[in-house]
Amino acid sequence: MAEIGYGIAVKVLELLGSVIYQELSSAWGVRSDLTKLERTVKAIKAVLLDAKEKQARDHRLSIWLGELKDVLQDAENVLDEFQYRILQKEVMKRYGSTSKKVSNLFSSSNPLAVHFEMAHKIKNIRKRVDEIAAEKDKFNLAQGLVDRKLDMQEMRDMTHSFVDPRNVIGREDAKKYIIHLLTDLNENSSRNVDVIPIVAIGGLGKTAIAKLVYSDEQVVDHFQLRMWVCAIDDFNVTRLIKEILKSAIPKIDENFGAHGLQNNLRELLRDKKFIDNLGVDELQFRLRELLKDNKFLLVLDDIWNEDRNKWMELQDLLLGGCNGSKIMVTTRNNSVATIMGTVPTYHLEGLSHKDCVSLFVKLAFKEGVEKQYPNLLDIGNDIVKKCKGNPLAVRTLASLLYSKVDEREWRSMRDNEIWHLKQNEGDILPALRLSYNQLPFHLNQCFAYCSLFPKDYEFSSCLLVQFWMAHGLLQSPDNENQDLEDIGDFYIKELMSRSLFQDVYEDDLFNYSFKMHDLVHDLAISIAEGECSVVTKTSTLAAEVSHLSILESGQEVTTQLERLSKVQTIIFKTKQHMSILETCISRFKYLRVLDLENSSFEVLPNSIGSLKHLRYLNLSENRRIKQLPNSICKLHSLQILQLNGCNNLERLPKGIRDIISLRFLVVTTKHTCLSEKAVGCLDSLRCLVITGCENLKCLFEGMEGRLTYLRTLMVGDCPSLTSLSLSIKHLTALETLMIRDCEELSLMEREGEDNRDLKLSLQKLLIGRLPKLEVLPQWLQGSANTLQLLWIQECENLKALSEWLPRLKLLNTLAIVKCPKLSSLPEGMEALTALRLLRIIGLPKLEVLPQWLQGFANTLQQLVIGECENLKALP
Repeated sequence: MAEIGYGIAVKVLELLGSVIYQELSSAWGVRSDLTKLERTVKAIKAVLLDAKEKQARDHRLSIWLGELKDVLQDAENVLDEFQYRILQKEVMKRYGSTSKKVSNLFSSSNPLAVHFEMAHKIKNIRKRVDEIAAEKDKFNLAQGLVDRKLDMQEMRDMTHSFVDPRNVIGREDAKKYIIHLLTDLNENSSRNVDVIPIVAIGGLGKTAIAKLVYSDEQVVDHFQLRMWVCAIDDFNVTRLIKEILKSAIPKIDENFGAHGLQNNLRELLRDKKFIDNLGVDELQFRLRELLKDNKFLLVLDDIWNEDRNKWMELQDLLLGGCNGSKIMVTTRNNSVATIMGTVPTYHLEGLSHKDCVSLFVKLAFKEGVEKQYPNLLDIGNDIVKKCKGNPLAVRTLASLLYSKVDEREWRSMRDNEIWHLKQNEGDILPALRLSYNQLPFHLNQCFAYCSLFPKDYEFSSCLLVQFWMAHGLLQSPDNENQDLEDIGDFYIKELMSRSLFQDVYEDDLFNYSFKMHDLVHDLAISIAEGECSVVTKTSTLAAEVSHLSILESGQEVTTQLERLSKVQTIIFKTKQHMSILETCISRFKYLRVLDLENSSFEVLPNSIGSLKHLRYLNLSENRRIKQLPNSICKLHSLQILQLNGCNNLERLPKGIRDIISLRFLVVTTKHTCLSEKAVGCLDSLRCLVITGCENLKCLFEGMEGRLTYLRTLMVGDCPSLTSLSLSIKHLTALETLMIRDCEELSLMEREGEDNRDLKLSLQKLLIGRLPKLEVLPQWLQGSANTLQLLWIQECENLKALSEWLPRLKLLNTLAIVKCPKLSSLPEGMEALTALRLLRIIGLPKLEVLPQWLQGFANTLQQLVIGECENLKALP
């Protein structure tokens, strides 16, 4: 709950701190109240980091945080309405198209109307915030803490190096592979000490496999010294040196003589108490002496440190061992592995279902008893499926059922979500929660909101970022060259690196798709309980719930919704009646997200224009809707509008230019021309996707100077499109361009247009199935200093690649696929020193590969040549 309060406090302070707020608050007579509100919210924000750590141990604090969240949410809504009025005024200033009533509202001749309405709301909310802030002192919360990591030693026991091999099931292959890494001399390495990272989510068995390997006879014989240190604190280098030295003491005694260890090592370390009393210089001296001339294995278990400087400080002291010494690191975080590893990371996979069943039977039954209960074994098989290969989850559930033979208890376990079950400190959810507790505040809410999507859901990085943005979860960028989309992309990569997303796939445009492990999804549900809920006919919703994913329809669902008032997210996962949509619009005035994907509404209610806080509207794949109500143009705060797959949508509303905050637009329409009048809201657009527009003939007509912030443009499946109409020189911010399946589009410059001296920002260009494309457009030279990826596919009339292609100095990916008339590649390509991936596929006229290809023998990471049936020889 502290995480949510912190996130809202940040949003409130950002609103209050904007220049336009300060100017209008003075004009409207609310400056004093907003200044006081800002001061109070800052004081609250200062203690929320401490509240995050203490909330689990203090029930009164948890209640206070819940009340605080409600008050701050109301404050955000009031300030967001203030923001809406500012946008409304901007629309009037630009187009003069707002109603006379609105014009009067902002007229200097009628300041009382504004003062009365806004001042009343702001004074009321300031008073409520003051009241809740006054209660914080009784919890003795520390102020001004940084977003520090929690004390890991308080949350988890230190690990040790012993494991009974009989209790580790299904890891034979992993064990063999890691032992090979440890005992391999790695003659190609210039280092005498290699670092081997093992990465996986919590509970998958990283420590168990490390113990298994550490105690293996082959490993014991291979190394003169073996040391095991659990490093789950803040990576204090002095403490780690002490632990390494202490761990070496019993191994020196154990291996004395057998491995030719020197006599003076025992005297060097003496005992653990002696080590504790040594100063930093003495500790470092003894560590270097210990490792000198010895081949050692050091296990650093459960590493969370992402500070490379701390690792370098320790690493410098560990490089004195003999050649073949190894450091094995276990971590949940790919970033840690990247910082520390010197060999490719070993990603530990989940157990097979068969191995999970074996482990479950071993732990749920007394030995040999399971055969007496065939029904329980069948139920147990289903229980194991819930664990999705996670051995700690199997252990947790099996332990809860140990020696129980009542089928009702087993069925209850099978039919309940894991997060509903009682958990002890070492069980699966507490273990996974460590990963959540290590997240910085700005990622806490982002992770929790993922619980709104069903298990096994395939996330798109682009759409998830838009979802987070709609809720204001993305911190404002410090760098003026960054957009919120860049911040969201960074958040995605952070959660990936911490193993909270899996099955990651990166497409040609560097967008990601990924899933959450079922257990990680359960963790997100447990964290978001009371804030995010799934709605069915039988669900029970908390009164304070803010975000809903609706899985069923009917009166039972409507009745539940009628009890709520502060909902900000509605995601329909099944087709609904118009009545339930009207209920949501009328009751939930603070909606930020309305997801109606795959709906079948023929029209939207006019009342949708009343959702002044709405940021995200998804109408994709609605095959029946023909028109959007004009009232949708009142959504001045809308940032994301998805209309892809709306094949019967005749046109966009005339006043759509009033949606001035739009950043992400996907359109399918029967309209013939998307001109300035049809799509006049493009001034703020960062991403525009035009897809499946069968009748579209022209695009961007009369829109010169309107797309200055556009970074991504995708045009596809528009068979009638003949021209983009807009000169490329106006798209100065464009980074990604994809054009495919446009049979009439040639991409040729307009007559008389000179694009030779353009300075563009294009980084990725993908062209596919453009039969009228014969040569690459000249404007591409304007991205000579920025283009990194060029992908040309199935352009049947492309005859030659331009001679200026070698000038693309940053090009690292070049793919030419199924271009049957292309017979050669340009000379001089050796100038492409950044090239790392080259694909030449489906060029039947290509007979000889150019000699310059030899120059890439040592730098290309991937070379694919195929379906070139007339190719006679390689260079």
